[in-house]
Amino acid sequence: MEALILYAPLLARGALVTITLAILSLGLATALGALGAAARIAPGRIGRLAVTLYTTIVRGIPDLVLLLLIYFGGQRLVNTVAGWVGLDGVNVSPFWAGVIAIGFIYGAYLTETFRGAYMTVPRGQTEAAEALGLRGLALHWTVTIPQLVRFALPGYANVWQVLVKSTAVVSVIGLEDLVGLANDAGKTAREPFIFFLAVLLVYLCITFVSTTIFEALEKRSARGLTHAR
Repeated sequence: MEALILYAPLLARGALVTITLAILSLGLATALGALGAAARIAPGRIGRLAVTLYTTIVRGIPDLVLLLLIYFGGQRLVNTVAGWVGLDGVNVSPFWAGVIAIGFIYGAYLTETFRGAYMTVPRGQTEAAEALGLRGLALHWTVTIPQLVRFALPGYANVWQVLVKSTAVVSVIGLEDLVGLANDAGKTAREPFIFFLAVLLVYLCITFVSTTIFEALEKRSARGLTHAR
């Protein structure tokens, strides 16, 4: 326990890295999911096919394999391009490689989450809005998006919870996150059980806080729908 107290500031720094990584990855995944869902809904066959391949392939490959592929493959790609333009080799940051990899992976899941939420919005409501003269962005901003958000929130919350746990695998590429620093500290202090127990508690705290926030958002969204009726 004394060793855990001694390394507490180090673990706090690792927890901050983990949370920052998760939030940035979620932002990228949200953007990719929104674009992917828009392409799936749009009439263009090429866009739908491309997004279908993206979601099918990504959801069928383990997260760790894709992470290693993006990190080492990305490193080689960046250095190859740098060589073409006469620049020296560039080192890819494990942090940003993790953000890109996790965001890319969970963008596939959010694509289906957003598409499913969009399909749940009653078609009669958009038709009524069009009859009132709403078109394009005004229609989506006023009618579609508020309901899409309400329907997507439960799935979005689930993706966030799984995404947070997936940040643990980024330690294998050298990122000094919570898991990576706890592993090093546990080996140094020869108390790995205590340190990984602390990691477990930190992840449980993140999950608890996240669940509380998303439940509040879902209740607020449902309350707004009730008032609208």
